Amino acid sequence: MTADDSADSRRVWVVDDDRSVRFVLATALRDAGYEVDGFENAASALAALRVRGAPDLLFTDVRMPGDDGLVLLDRLKSAHPQLPVIVMSAYTDVASTASAFRGGAHEFLSKPFDLDDAVALAARALPAEAVAAATAEPPQAVEAAGAPELIGDTPAMRALFRAIGRLAQAPLSVLITGETGTGKELVAHALHRESPRSAGPFVALNTAAIPAELLESELFGHEAGAFTGAQKRHVGRFEQADGGTLFLDEIGDMPASLQTRLLRVLAEGEFFRVGGRELIRVDVRVIAATHQDLETLVQQGRFRADLLHRLNVVRLQLPPLRERRADVPLLAETFLRRAAHKLGAGAKRFDAGAAAALQAMDWPGNVRELQNLCWRLAALAPGETITAADLDEVRAPASFGAPASVAAPVPAEWDRQLGQWALACLQAGARDLHAEARDRFDQALLGAALQHTGGRRVEAAALLGVGRNTVTRKLGPGRKRR
Repeated sequence: MTADDSADSRRVWVVDDDRSVRFVLATALRDAGYEVDGFENAASALAALRVRGAPDLLFTDVRMPGDDGLVLLDRLKSAHPQLPVIVMSAYTDVASTASAFRGGAHEFLSKPFDLDDAVALAARALPAEAVAAATAEPPQAVEAAGAPELIGDTPAMRALFRAIGRLAQAPLSVLITGETGTGKELVAHALHRESPRSAGPFVALNTAAIPAELLESELFGHEAGAFTGAQKRHVGRFEQADGGTLFLDEIGDMPASLQTRLLRVLAEGEFFRVGGRELIRVDVRVIAATHQDLETLVQQGRFRADLLHRLNVVRLQLPPLRERRADVPLLAETFLRRAAHKLGAGAKRFDAGAAAALQAMDWPGNVRELQNLCWRLAALAPGETITAADLDEVRAPASFGAPASVAAPVPAEWDRQLGQWALACLQAGARDLHAEARDRFDQALLGAALQHTGGRRVEAAALLGVGRNTVTRKLGPGRKRR
């Protein structure tokens, strides 16, 4: 059977107020053997529906005069729940894709699209006998004013938005992976906001920022008298998230003893508070995130394989910023505008040279690094137009208040010494070198910060851009607390 034979007599409708889109898509579908009709708005399509009955497949744009494509989708699904509807839009953000899938869309097609892809999508949609009916839940606003949001228009981000739109409706555990600063918590927020649990709480916990001896109490709570200093009952994060979503960031750093308890909660939905006898039952969707390779940690015996399988029902891999450079100008302009507004500064913009320089950078700190740079530019750049020279000046160490007479160490010097040390250790047969190097780096950096602040940990943590708990955990109990 040929493609034309399989398409014979299958009726496809295209609803779009853009005549050129209707024409080229209808032509491509007719060439593939489909019987195609085009409509310029939702009203005309609904009128034809009453007279001629439902087609076998319908493509609809989102933004049109009169009723938009999502209203059309809702009415179609109410009358013909099995009709596959493919929603098209140039606005491929989380709100658009999630609203489409929540309304029962079969697929979301980002504009501009390849005609061959659209025809192939039609072929995949038509053989199905049924498409799941839409939920009765109406679309909800995704973003509060000024709330953080995922930004991007590259193919990788469009695919991510579609995945979020689909996964938000499913009560599945999700594991979000990606380098530090790629926006893993923003993805978790989006999954919660677009889910049926959106009216419930969203509770986040960075497992790497809590000392191991306190993490169990933070997760599961404790009863009064459970340990020294536990003067009253403490409700843990699982109870706080009941009916909503619990986001566990840096799950790869969770101690092995707690991994077992977490596994039981994920499997049974119940636990005991520390020092308690009352069995607590909760209804929580767990979303976990990590920048580490959990499969490698499993092989090293540092992470439970069964916990990984329980968390890894669906995995979302976030691309680093260097792999979606086309998004850098949009991100930078957005961050700069927000920073200027928050700081009460005048509006600023990047000239062509600065935009090109930003796009050429590797961004090892990813979106977070770009955002921090835009905050510094909003505060320190002298003019309304930011140039490549402004970028160089603001990124230079002298911009952070170091006295001009004190020369900052050249990074290449300690990089070279570190490399020589590592080579010598490896030649001597050393193992687990990364852990030792990281520990010595932490001790040196935090020790210098404490020396600078006279031992004041809160101030040292602020200067380094880390939490006080991180300083406490990395230095251990050996130093005097201040």
